[in-house]
Amino acid sequence: MKSILIKNAQLVNEGSITTADVLVQNGRIAQIGQSISADADQTIDATGLYLLPGVIDDQVHFREPGLTHKANIETEARAAVAGGTTSFMEMPNTVPNTVTQELLEDKYKIAAETSLANYSFYMGATNDNLAEVLLTNPNTVCGIKIFMGSSTGNMLVDNEQTLEQIFSRAKLPIAVHCEDEQTIRDNMALYEAKYGEDIPVKCHPEIRNEAACFKSSFLAVKLAEKYNTRLHILHISTEEELKLFRNDIPLKEKRITAEVCVHHLWFDKEDYDTYGTQIKCNPAVKEARHKAGLLKGLLEDKLDVIATDHAPHLWEEKQGKYKQAPSGVPLVQHSLQMMLEFVKQGKLMLEKVVEKMAHAPAILFNVRERGYIREGYWADLVLVDLNKPYTVTKENTYYKCGWSPFEGHTFSSSITHTLVSGHLAFANGEFDESKKGERMLFDR
Repeated sequence: MKSILIKNAQLVNEGSITTADVLVQNGRIAQIGQSISADADQTIDATGLYLLPGVIDDQVHFREPGLTHKANIETEARAAVAGGTTSFMEMPNTVPNTVTQELLEDKYKIAAETSLANYSFYMGATNDNLAEVLLTNPNTVCGIKIFMGSSTGNMLVDNEQTLEQIFSRAKLPIAVHCEDEQTIRDNMALYEAKYGEDIPVKCHPEIRNEAACFKSSFLAVKLAEKYNTRLHILHISTEEELKLFRNDIPLKEKRITAEVCVHHLWFDKEDYDTYGTQIKCNPAVKEARHKAGLLKGLLEDKLDVIATDHAPHLWEEKQGKYKQAPSGVPLVQHSLQMMLEFVKQGKLMLEKVVEKMAHAPAILFNVRERGYIREGYWADLVLVDLNKPYTVTKENTYYKCGWSPFEGHTFSSSITHTLVSGHLAFANGEFDESKKGERMLFDR
């Protein structure tokens, strides 16, 4: 593997920004220092650029196997790398659902052959696969995924005894989608009675409302407290749920953690007028007060990580009426740029973006030797130019679905280089796919 010397970068890491050189050898960070002199195979002049640890996205849907008309691991991993995401954790609601150890390993085999980014895959829980779930290796798999809501239909876990068993016996983090099924069904019935088949998409946050989210999250927290479970609640979308989480202890001591997604920080209910079903997702994008509350919760460390819940569908599928259009938004390519926009607007510090998108996921999942710019760690690195505008077009959007809600939008910052496990996978708009990413490992 080529050695790479990055010169004169503004290194953003562990709460500070310093000017430094970084030498990458054999896939790892060999040296960090001032004016490193080394005979590297390649030198990158990073004057004026910021060097960040690669983003670790703990929630994506890459649709392989079974739904590859929408996306696959190869295409979505390329898009991730182009956006500065070097590692991803992918969800089990593929076809077939990832609910056996054999099916789980099948995904790892696909990724080893096709993924430009580093990878891990969740084991999926159902009402009747407890034995398979408990076989999951905590050192080689990121976590167990439970849908405590109707987001995906077939994987809904609503059997109380099953939930108790998983929460009491799991040896690795449990990641949960929390929305209360009955609340949503009752709300849907009311809106169907009022609108028939022509429910306005703007009603989505009223159907999948605050009460549905809070009731389910509250149940998950109570179960975790009962059994001292390592619980991670995904895509928090309401201000009310913040009261369920602590910020008075360090992240590494938390047993219950929470994720916020970029679209819940960026969009609010008024945006349905512009984007319609493009931003229909579960849990729903809600009123502006929630967006403001989530940002506050992030700054106060009640929300621990920023992720995407990247969930692509074909453009044609998203054009249906409210009830027919599937939920999910393609986001992984632009998540870092979205948060860098917040830096430009003074809403977030650059150090906080790095903390929530790289350091915190590494801590939360006990990721081995990733998430920081440290000597000896894997060289998952991203160079960004905060002063180089980037306009999203169909041509530079790499998702297989071929669309993004940001098409036509100009971000203030650009991703110039992405190193994945020491390999320069993306540089100035060009990919080098001669080496694939690595399977993530976990110290548990």
